[in-house]
Amino acid sequence: MASPCAIIGLGNPGKEYESTRHNLGFLTVEAIAQQCHLKFKKASLKHSLTAQGEVSGRAVLLLKPNTFMNNSGLAVKELMAHKEIDTGNILIVVDDLNLNFGQMRLKADGSDGGHNGLKSIIAHCHTKGFPRLRLGIGQPRVKENAAAYVLSPFTKTENAKLNEFTEKAAECCLVWLNEGINSAMNQFNRREQDG
Repeated sequence: MASPCAIIGLGNPGKEYESTRHNLGFLTVEAIAQQCHLKFKKASLKHSLTAQGEVSGRAVLLLKPNTFMNNSGLAVKELMAHKEIDTGNILIVVDDLNLNFGQMRLKADGSDGGHNGLKSIIAHCHTKGFPRLRLGIGQPRVKENAAAYVLSPFTKTENAKLNEFTEKAAECCLVWLNEGINSAMNQFNRREQDG
C-alpha cells in the first residue's frame, strides 16, 4: 500500500465561524469525508478532529485543527510527530483573498502569501515545502477590514455556488491523492481561465 497521506482543511472551530469565508478549508475536508463515507471525531491528536480510512487503496487522514487559524501549525506539527507523515504527503487547504470566489490554485510549496494559517505551519514545521490548495474568497470592498471580511459569512450569491465549489475542491484533493500533484495542477489550475 502507498504511504499514508493527510489532507488538512484550515478554519476556526465553533458555531459562530461555521459558515464564514475563513472556514473554506474545513468545508472542503468535510466534503471529502462525505464523498468517502468517513466521519470526523476526536481521536489521539489533541489539536485536531480527524476522519480516517482507506481511499483508493491508500490510508488517508483528514484533519480539522481545533487550534484556531493562527495556531494551525501546532496541529500539523503534532500530526507529523505522531503519524510519521512527511510534508510531501500533506495537503493544506486554505481560503485565499487573492483569488476570485470559485477559483483554486494548487502549488507544491511556497510562501505564506500573507495567510496566518500557512504562516503558523511554516513557523512550527520549519519548512515551506508542503503542497497547498488555495481557494478563492475574493477581495474585501475598498476600506473594508480584511480580518473582518474573512470572518464574515458568504453572500447569498456565493452560498448558491458554495456546494459546487467545495465539491470541486474535494475532487482536486482526491486527484492529488490518487494521481499526484502534477496531474491535479494540470486539471484544476487550468480551470481558472475557463468562462
